[in-house]
Amino acid sequence: MDLTPLLQDGGRIVLVVADGLGGMADATHDTELEEAVTPNLDALAAEGATGLLNPVGPGITPGSGPGHLALFGYDPETYELGRGVLSATGVEFDLRPGDVAARGNLCTLDADGVVTDRRAGRIPDEQAMPLVDRLNAEVDVDGAEVFFRHEASHRVLLVVRADGLDARVSDTDPEVEGRPMKACEALDPAAKRTAELITEVDRQIREVLAGQAAHALLLRGFDTLQELPSFAERYDLRAATVAIYPMYRGVSALVGMDLLPRPGDLDEQVATMGAHWDDYDYLFLHHKYTDEAGHDGDRARKIAEIERLDAAMPAIRDLGPDVLIVTGDHATPTQLSAHSWHPVPVLMWGPHVGRDDVDRFGERACAGGILGQRPTLDLMPLALASAGRLRKYGA
Repeated sequence: MDLTPLLQDGGRIVLVVADGLGGMADATHDTELEEAVTPNLDALAAEGATGLLNPVGPGITPGSGPGHLALFGYDPETYELGRGVLSATGVEFDLRPGDVAARGNLCTLDADGVVTDRRAGRIPDEQAMPLVDRLNAEVDVDGAEVFFRHEASHRVLLVVRADGLDARVSDTDPEVEGRPMKACEALDPAAKRTAELITEVDRQIREVLAGQAAHALLLRGFDTLQELPSFAERYDLRAATVAIYPMYRGVSALVGMDLLPRPGDLDEQVATMGAHWDDYDYLFLHHKYTDEAGHDGDRARKIAEIERLDAAMPAIRDLGPDVLIVTGDHATPTQLSAHSWHPVPVLMWGPHVGRDDVDRFGERACAGGILGQRPTLDLMPLALASAGRLRKYGA
């Protein structure tokens, strides 16, 4: 439904996203959120409304891009963005129409070219950045400009600029360890030259990185620049993000949110929101490390990251939002070490949100909440309504 005829002035909304928050209870464990000690999140749940969200649809495992687009009220089946474009906008690269961008993982290979670690041991920035500098200096492809930008740890942006490029090419990332890198192939005849260029770029990357702490770049999410409808026009909100990681700053920028100065940690994220509180109607805080722990299968660390976010909740609540939402973009159960299709818990707190009988924040508790189990797309109109930003529909 087009909400623009119903929009009116109202209160402030804060969205807190713990990346990969959702988990999976099994015969051995409760979910990570259920096992975590979260008195502050539990208090918000007890005073507010809870439920479960499906980012894309039942049984569909979403990427982080679709998960966040749904949280912002954009149908991820309509607006499909490749990871490369999100990375490019997140590091504020001057991506131009016709460029092809991809997200790369620095990885390690064995002597037979089999991937042994998709993240090169989560190589630290101080080791990764010189490798990216070498790639920029030494990779030279006839007929194209090639750019590399370090994002964080093992994450690297690749951009290829040339005439006649087409982003419809396949990923080189096998998505699992123990397999060789995939060949980049054209998914449409128009992308044949692009696939050939990427194949040459890959060859040179491996040559440059031979003998280094990382040996190659696993590439995925090829895409070109595209425009999305403006968040401000859709919702009449002055919006900004305090996300740290480039990709999440990227998806925020693509919908037209302001990028506030990049904080260094969770405390700085909250402080930055407070410093800009009067300038915005909608603020988005992203906490990455729950997802990282989920991907690593590290249950104890994921629980610790949930508890770290819980400790920050009083300071966020004290800012005085009219609506405070805490949820995730998708589930990353440590049992799977990957994204999954499981629904994601959500709590919404504020003076006009309403209250249910749920008294703690966890998947099975939230299943009994008043918000029910619904598409993530429903969250944005519920937040607007709870902030007093939607007038009555019809007579």
